Amino acid sequence: MRRLLPVLLCVVVAAAVAAAVIAATGEKSGQPKSAAPPEKEAAAALAGAPAPLAALHRQSSQLLDGGPGAFEERLSALNGYPVVVNKWGSWCPPCRAEFPFFQSQALERGKDVAFLGVDGNDNDADATEFLERYPVAFPSYKDPDLKISAVIKAVAAFPSTVFYDSKGRITYVKQGGYPTEQALAADIERYAR
Repeated sequence: MRRLLPVLLCVVVAAAVAAAVIAATGEKSGQPKSAAPPEKEAAAALAGAPAPLAALHRQSSQLLDGGPGAFEERLSALNGYPVVVNKWGSWCPPCRAEFPFFQSQALERGKDVAFLGVDGNDNDADATEFLERYPVAFPSYKDPDLKISAVIKAVAAFPSTVFYDSKGRITYVKQGGYPTEQALAADIERYAR
């Protein structure tokens, strides 16, 4: 039952979020359109990023191992920068619905704000396929047993977004998906400082 709770929460909000995305993007299949520009445009948008953020960009769309230890080590390396962590799963409709917002915001803010993903309750094949469809300018850490999710205080809901300030403190945990990119951008402005 504990493992089903995140899935049930995901399903409950899936219909509303999917409807909003379909209305906003015009996608008939229920799959949102990727917001990723061509690779050269993405590289140009992120050119000149500080070294810790450029290191994230070099790992774009990669799934990383290492569990909570590796994740916390990465957070320490990002000290001095605000961090936005998106917990997602390829199987989660609201995660798919909001992912284009993270694609766009990570490019727009990637020289000032660090973005990380946490891929929970997923398998590598499906997650890799998902990241090929929706490439992002940051890596995601594998979290099959939700141990990283526990570190970031985001175990219950899929998706969840966790905001850290530049001193490495959690400032806000958003349980559930973002209905619009503007809502995500507003929370980045408010909490990722």
